[in-house]
Amino acid sequence: QLRRLHVNSMKFELIQKSRGSKARLGKITTAHGEIQTPVFMPVGTIATVKAMHPEELKDLGTEIILGNTYHLFLKPGHETIRKLGGLHKFMHWDRPILTDSGGYQIFSLSQTRKITPDGAYFQSPIDGGKPHLLTPELAIEIQEALGSDIMMVLDECLHPHATETETRESMELSLRWAFRSL
Repeated sequence: QLRRLHVNSMKFELIQKSRGSKARLGKITTAHGEIQTPVFMPVGTIATVKAMHPEELKDLGTEIILGNTYHLFLKPGHETIRKLGGLHKFMHWDRPILTDSGGYQIFSLSQTRKITPDGAYFQSPIDGGKPHLLTPELAIEIQEALGSDIMMVLDECLHPHATETETRESMELSLRWAFRSL
């Protein structure tokens, strides 16, 4: 049975389901190419996969790279990347890019961040502790400026020992943020 999902210029096609488990094969089609799922996705934190050239990644069959919204927002800045033609051009990558929301990086700044219904307040370790507010809307704005093929909504990440109550409250906040992202 074939199922399709279209979101703007992206399409997901379910190719096959396993009869004995929840495993499945799929294909995502984006403006910058196709991705066979499941897929290994190298991380290009600051618009580069460490120690690899884009050509080497292509030779290895890499179909998609993950770009980091938080790091690119702080340095060199999403508006700079937009003015330079977007992340694809900036990093010399003509295949799909998925950008995360920055939520995990905010989580890692537990000493200098505060989560509110508005978003995540944090101090940047890059620019001398300058305060920032990452809202769900800003996370999407940054990813749009980067020219992402697949964008993630801002979510609150929890520590592994979170209680059931903390987990429920975090999920509800992340869902509210997801609706704001739309």
